[in-house]
Amino acid sequence: MWSNAPTDAAPAPSPTLDLSIIIVSWNVWDLLRAALQSIERVSRARDAADIRDFGPPHAHATLEVIVVDNASQDATADLLPARFPWVRLIRSATNLGFTGGNNVGYAAARGQAIYFLNPDTELVYERGQGDSLWTLYRALTDDPTVGLVGPQLRYADNSLQSSRRRFPTPLTLFMESTWLGRLWPRNPWVRRLHMDEWPADFRQEVDWVVGAAMLARRDALEAIRDPASPGPFDEGFFMYSEELDLCRRLRATGARVLYIPEAVVIHYEGRSSEQVVAARHIYFNRSKVRYATKVFGPRWAAALRRFLLWEFRSQWLIEAAKRLFGHKRELRARRMAAYAEVLASGLRDTA
Repeated sequence: MWSNAPTDAAPAPSPTLDLSIIIVSWNVWDLLRAALQSIERVSRARDAADIRDFGPPHAHATLEVIVVDNASQDATADLLPARFPWVRLIRSATNLGFTGGNNVGYAAARGQAIYFLNPDTELVYERGQGDSLWTLYRALTDDPTVGLVGPQLRYADNSLQSSRRRFPTPLTLFMESTWLGRLWPRNPWVRRLHMDEWPADFRQEVDWVVGAAMLARRDALEAIRDPASPGPFDEGFFMYSEELDLCRRLRATGARVLYIPEAVVIHYEGRSSEQVVAARHIYFNRSKVRYATKVFGPRWAAALRRFLLWEFRSQWLIEAAKRLFGHKRELRARRMAAYAEVLASGLRDTA
């Protein structure tokens, strides 16, 4: 439906399909199964084993689904081929992270549009009123100036999950998801980040969207892809802040990013990262420091890293005091161990 921009080293096959859905999964078979079932509901089987139709019948739009399994220890690799034979499974021997896994999926994808979708999501479909997949896809393809679109995200209880964002300022990084932000939850930096002054129920241009569900043009992604990388993501972000970095680079090329509230996706947030609490803290904060380095320079990044380490050191001392006085000793010990891992990491960029 549109041609790719030229690139020095295009790793992916020539696009022959309209859409590729890429899901990176790690030890969340039950959630992944529900995500794939939701894709099943908004698409239709066809003769080719690994290709499905989607959208209204007259559209003749085609899609494929690629699951990159990041060395899961659960039943994913055994159960997926039998339950979903139309899904292309790529098994990684190691955990490549969100960025590495998506880059692997991208390199194998045949779609002219790429939908990066978390395994803990479900596409909402209302019979007779269209579906979120087709709505999101049309929002992308109807306007050639749009490089990436994101849906409205909702929690499992159907309440709104904030997913529209402005680019952070240096002070935002000190206020968002830190004790300062918890002490002053309505601070202007975080309110600006979350676009609180704008209603969430109308289509609007944004700086970036939460990465649980992002649909992008391949040619827009090729314009920002490092020729040495198989995909558009900076793998220095193992997970967290990678969608912020991706959208910042897209916007720098002139591509627009849109939030599409008519397309709804349920997001069971954080189920993979909940399995490794210490690693989650390390990756989240290390990614903040990496982003600060790339955008605001080494001095801001160094100040942010010192602040974050001071915060975790303070949290360790608070937990140690509570454990000393016998308050939920096992819980305090687990938290102290997690915070100690963060401190040991130094939140240094290992890329």
